[in-house]
Amino acid sequence: MTHTYKITGMSCDGCRTKVEKTLNAIEGIEAVVVLDPALATLTMEKHIPVAQLQDALSAVGNYTIEMIPHADSLPNEVETPSAKSCCGTDKPKNTTIHKELSVNAAGKYYCPMYCEGDKVYDKAGDCPVCGMDLVKAPELNIGKTLYTCPMHPEVVQDGPGSCPICGMDLVPMEPSDSEEKKAYFKLLHKMKVALLFTVPVFIISMMEMLPNNPLLKVMDLEKWNWVQLLLTLPVVFYACWMFFIRAWKSIVTWNLNMFTLIGIGTGVAFLFSLVGMFFPDVFPSEFKTHSGTVSLYFEATAVILTLVLLGQLLEARAHSQTNSAIKELLKLAPTEATLVIDGVDKVISIHDIKKGDLLRVKPGDKIPVDGKITDGESTIDESMITGEPIPVDKKIDDAVVAGTINGTKSFVMVAEKIGSETLLSQIVQMVNDASRSRAPIQKLADRIAKYFVPIVVVVSITTFLVWAKFGPENEALIYGFINAVAVLIIACPCALGLATPMSVMVGVGKGAQSGVLIKNAEALEKMNKVTVLITDKTGTITEGKPSVEKVFSATNQEEDLLQNIASVNQYSEHPLAQAVVQFAQAKKITLTEVKDFESITGKGVIGTVSGKKVALGNKKLMEQFGAATSEAIESKIVAEQKLGKTVSYISVDNAVLGYVTITDAIKKSSVAAIKELMRQGVEVIMMTGDNINTAKAVADELKLSSYIAGCLPEDKLKEIKRLQAEGKIVAMAGDGINDAPALAQADIGIAMGTGTDVAIESAKITLVKGDLQGIVKAKKLSHAVMKNINQNLFFAFFYNVLGIPIAAGVLYPFFGILLSPMIAALAMSFSSVSVIANALRLRSLKL
Repeated sequence: MTHTYKITGMSCDGCRTKVEKTLNAIEGIEAVVVLDPALATLTMEKHIPVAQLQDALSAVGNYTIEMIPHADSLPNEVETPSAKSCCGTDKPKNTTIHKELSVNAAGKYYCPMYCEGDKVYDKAGDCPVCGMDLVKAPELNIGKTLYTCPMHPEVVQDGPGSCPICGMDLVPMEPSDSEEKKAYFKLLHKMKVALLFTVPVFIISMMEMLPNNPLLKVMDLEKWNWVQLLLTLPVVFYACWMFFIRAWKSIVTWNLNMFTLIGIGTGVAFLFSLVGMFFPDVFPSEFKTHSGTVSLYFEATAVILTLVLLGQLLEARAHSQTNSAIKELLKLAPTEATLVIDGVDKVISIHDIKKGDLLRVKPGDKIPVDGKITDGESTIDESMITGEPIPVDKKIDDAVVAGTINGTKSFVMVAEKIGSETLLSQIVQMVNDASRSRAPIQKLADRIAKYFVPIVVVVSITTFLVWAKFGPENEALIYGFINAVAVLIIACPCALGLATPMSVMVGVGKGAQSGVLIKNAEALEKMNKVTVLITDKTGTITEGKPSVEKVFSATNQEEDLLQNIASVNQYSEHPLAQAVVQFAQAKKITLTEVKDFESITGKGVIGTVSGKKVALGNKKLMEQFGAATSEAIESKIVAEQKLGKTVSYISVDNAVLGYVTITDAIKKSSVAAIKELMRQGVEVIMMTGDNINTAKAVADELKLSSYIAGCLPEDKLKEIKRLQAEGKIVAMAGDGINDAPALAQADIGIAMGTGTDVAIESAKITLVKGDLQGIVKAKKLSHAVMKNINQNLFFAFFYNVLGIPIAAGVLYPFFGILLSPMIAALAMSFSSVSVIANALRLRSLKL
């Protein structure tokens, strides 16, 4: 069972992470917590009382939890009470936050034009605001694969095995048509019906323009009018009746949209024709032909509706293509795995994998879940995750990721992350959320569309009145009517609504395929405007795999010092600490128990080893505890630092007795990436907790003009705020817990996918490979998407701005040019097709 709860008291991603971990720690619960709005979705094996949940949250902070009966009944805006953030700043009361399309929306329906924000529906239908067909959000979980016998299709079971009838191996069943395909084929059927009846109506109407109409030799015009009426009825009342329903809804709710214009235009033309057939005497002579019959517009009604239906059909097809990135990502996950039990291999479904299971991955197989290699080695193609084509060598204890492809060797791995915990699942979720988020530029289109339809209706009425007064003698009313309908048809703002979401959806998917994960459309838009990039050093510019070069002792007791500092560092997760521990283990040094361990952010670690107070860290840590340093040691440390090495002081009982030298190679790609960013006009500033000498050596190698050494986490935060106060658009790239505040403050936080979960949660863009070259890709993608959006908006505005005056007849007095309603409908449909086709071009972008 799944329930949704409202959480109060969360004010940052740190709070969100704490709440999520606390709820997941309760037995029988799988929790997903989002911050905006503050909601928790809990999947339970059995119902757990809210009181028990509240007790667990109260133990870790000032959080409250209450159940929401139905998640879908949530308002689009939720008010949260004033709360004190973890950073110490007060949030204003009644802050309005917008509901985002979260994991709960998977498999549900949303409006592609986002008329109601990110509201979703349980069933297919049309948007109550704009009338567009609701689109199904992709299922984010790989469904349970069923198996069947190729010889006996009546045999179906959950897992692989053999057929109980003939003994043949069972094969996976092909999934049934998706909802998108069903919707597309339904529209396709209606399109065929519409064409079947529209084409004859069009031919009959066009024959009237011939001097000697051959059809009049068969029967008179009045009878042919009856034929047109009968042929138009299936088009209006079956194939395209949904357009009139949507138009009526839009008028009743006063949510005027493209279907308002279509419904009014074609409805007036159809009703006019009916009255003309049954009551011709009520019309003035201007509306009648030479034979005394009224000029009818059945062909205009049928053709216009059919063209609009064609546009809807093409949009349905295009939406399935824009979701292709998510579908392709879902295909990366295999459906089954090989479980190793007591040395025996057994094929199981990936849904049956449990944490700690040993899995055998054979040559060419896809890796089923995230984990580590426990036996064997191989090369793995990780291009589908990182975007890099070169296979990566993997050995024992190296991490492997679900969806990547094994090379030519077999190995055994232990499952560590399964289901929604895997990197692939997280990527799919992030891509889905981002592709349905709204870019700030969309607000412009929304504001225009809000006032556009009423203005068009006024222009249409004005067109009729002007033509009726100043039009050609005896034909003024006819011209006025035709041109008024043409104005309504050509002005349909569907292309305006599709311009931004289509580009965002395709762009986010393209980024994911190249290892650039974008959290929302706002980040995609802002990345194009970034003027300053602040980057950390360790793990961002460098490999993040530091190694100890040497341990120096002023008293020639290197082993004793190494034992002390390694013992203290065994409790730290910092890369430098792990390097020290690994160095000691390689030298077979036994680690001892540590008391009073403390990690001091941005400075180092301290602890008591064998009764002695040991500290390992930078100069600021030594100064904090008053540890004295001799000139001889200080000069040696400075010499190492000038070579670009990181040096940590070692003090025992407040006396500096030596140091440890650590090297961390600069990534080859960092030099090229920084050079390219600077060429594009981005100021790159390296901010590191390392000392000035090491920072300068690294900056010189990278040809950086700006760098700041000896930074604490709060220093990075202050520098970002200072730059933002100057009007700069700041991006921050980092990978550690200490980078989280700065990543959250920056206009664009960029996390290395190789970094900590907290850093990734705080960022708006994640680089799967953890490489600065990914920032160049993100910048290029952002530029391409924004350019594409602007092109789409141009297409939308161009057709309307150019088409409306022509449809109204402004060119007629000068050139005799008029735009018939049928041509107007074709132009309107073509504008939507242009927007969709242009957005799909992003799929071929090379990053």
